[in-house]
Amino acid sequence: MNKKFIVGIIVFGSLWGFTECIIGSLLRDVNLPAGAIMTGVFAIGLMTLSRTTFRQPGMQTGIGLVAGALRFFNPFGGCFICSAIAIMAEGLLFDLIWTGFSLDQKSSQSLIMQTSLGITAAYLVYIGGYIITQILTPVFSSAGFYLENLLVFIPQILASGLLAALLGAGIVPAVVALKRIPLTLQDRLYYPVTIGISVFCWVFVILNTISIIWL
Repeated sequence: MNKKFIVGIIVFGSLWGFTECIIGSLLRDVNLPAGAIMTGVFAIGLMTLSRTTFRQPGMQTGIGLVAGALRFFNPFGGCFICSAIAIMAEGLLFDLIWTGFSLDQKSSQSLIMQTSLGITAAYLVYIGGYIITQILTPVFSSAGFYLENLLVFIPQILASGLLAALLGAGIVPAVVALKRIPLTLQDRLYYPVTIGISVFCWVFVILNTISIIWL
């Protein structure tokens, strides 16, 4: 793995984690469905952009790990352990979906294909992350996992993915259209810019957490 690829994982993961900690918390404060919005817009958008840029399997799994790690530094706005697990799971699931459909070999896709991909990926990533969270959170919290507890919530989980799917239907075509704009970052600027963005995201989240604790 080259250095650009590693730095790409860090910057995209940091951006995703930043949006989850800051924007996600704001959405929860105003009682909006933060989970579906964050997955359908930011998670799918950033993972699609990173995958269409680097076309490397495994990248979104790494991005999810970085974003999930950053979420641990913001223990506010709901269950942060649940959120971190969901983020990591979503990164892995997106990776599996993109690789499974061999989308890295397809240089161009119709608008219908892009929309369908957005719906499918957003829905499966959201409900998959939700289900994995319901399984692993009790395990990590020593509460114990009971299958009957999960089965009760399956209809609600499946229904809650609809909003994420609708948002994903618009986000994936938007990202593909954005990629057509001839924007390039010179090699001499790549590392300073990406590392600077990553550092900003982590420092902002950590300082925000400290300020909340002190206040």
